[in-house]
Amino acid sequence: QVRLVEYGGEMVEAGESLRLSCVGSGMILSIDRWGWYRQAPGNQRELVATITSGGSTDYAHSVKDRFTVTRENANYTSYLQLNNLKPEDTGRYFCNANLWSQGQGYHEVWGRGTLVTVSS
Repeated sequence: QVRLVEYGGEMVEAGESLRLSCVGSGMILSIDRWGWYRQAPGNQRELVATITSGGSTDYAHSVKDRFTVTRENANYTSYLQLNNLKPEDTGRYFCNANLWSQGQGYHEVWGRGTLVTVSS
């Protein structure tokens, strides 16, 4: 079974940086698109950043120029660099991937999230 696990969430002060990672495991053949989402308490989950198999990236307006998404194809890993963090960036960050796996074909997988808390 394919799994995604996020790492790197913690409590930081405004202005600081974090790097989140998402590691895929299981019978993965290749990963197409990575997505990073976040959900603040009481809010809906929102898209933060995406990166395609070709390396094209897209960001939510609120994080553009502060966050950077990258990927390591050989390790089935994606990273989200969070710079100049603000209290409104607080939330649980989830990764998701559209991928091909042995036995399941093309499908979407979600991680369980990692918590980022930014204090003012």
